Amino acid sequence: MRRRTLLATGLLSGLVPFQASRAQAVEKRDVSVSIGSWIIQYLPLPVAVAQGYFKDEGLNVTVNNFDAGGSKALQALLGGSTDMVVGFFDHTIQMQVQGKQIRAVILLNQIPGIVVAARKDLAGEIRSVADLKGRRVGITALGSSSEFQVRYMAARAGLKPDDLTLIPIGSDATAIAAVEHKAVDALNGNDPAITVMQQRGLIDILVDARTTEGADKAFGGKYPTSVLYSTETFIQQNPGTVQHVVNAFARSLRCIHDSTPEQLATMMPKEFVVGDMATFTSVLGHAKPVFPISGRFNEADLLRAKDVVASFNPKVGAATVDIGRTYTNRFVDAAPGA
Repeated sequence: MRRRTLLATGLLSGLVPFQASRAQAVEKRDVSVSIGSWIIQYLPLPVAVAQGYFKDEGLNVTVNNFDAGGSKALQALLGGSTDMVVGFFDHTIQMQVQGKQIRAVILLNQIPGIVVAARKDLAGEIRSVADLKGRRVGITALGSSSEFQVRYMAARAGLKPDDLTLIPIGSDATAIAAVEHKAVDALNGNDPAITVMQQRGLIDILVDARTTEGADKAFGGKYPTSVLYSTETFIQQNPGTVQHVVNAFARSLRCIHDSTPEQLATMMPKEFVVGDMATFTSVLGHAKPVFPISGRFNEADLLRAKDVVASFNPKVGAATVDIGRTYTNRFVDAAPGA
């Protein structure tokens, strides 16, 4: 498994900034946060690194990028090799059904920001999701939210689960390569890769959930997607640490809304820039609707996400899911400026 790391170095314990020192004590200063791969929905994480927000909270945060789907980061969390994950909310539901309790502590996306697209050379044959029958469809990874979403949209279009051949292709350069080399006929993808493929004339968009209108059409309303989550055990044992991590992410959300796309592009660590700077700046300009301002959860929206997963996953459909155990607003409500 290929994994890249990025270190956001914190201050020494005796030099914790005034704002952090007034807050709850930090039980664990060295914290690892993992992502499956870099997609624009995870933007609050590199913003927090670039702006020194973790450092301001007295934390040493190591960011692990598995260059795979979100299920890889989830596996790392369950295996104990990472403390927290920036991933999709769907996983909290899936894990509860399996008897493994993880909880989201701040909302990072209020709409999915995903795009279902066909290869440009197949645009005459694939005009809608229904036309994906018998086709090879790229997803980030098997078991990822990318799979959940495309299965849901396919079911709404009248397709059966075995009508699609799902192929894991990652989400950045590997996804672009899969389309260029015609390894897939279509994909459920994310920015920045989607915008790069659009500009290169590689794809024709079928579903665009990067806007509120597109998310309404695809999912029937707001669909919470990226969140910061951890195990119930870690949260209970390290509430101060979790609070400081959430404080940093809350500042990131405000920074995204307060900054111009040019400012955001300039502040990004190079590991998170895909394509040229002009393309990346364009991606950031269109991404703001994806991010909430406060990071607070709305349970009605979370129930919509549960219904989407239950619609094609018989285990979730047959289970009694306690949605209240999949999230908490405790830390967002306590964050400075909340």
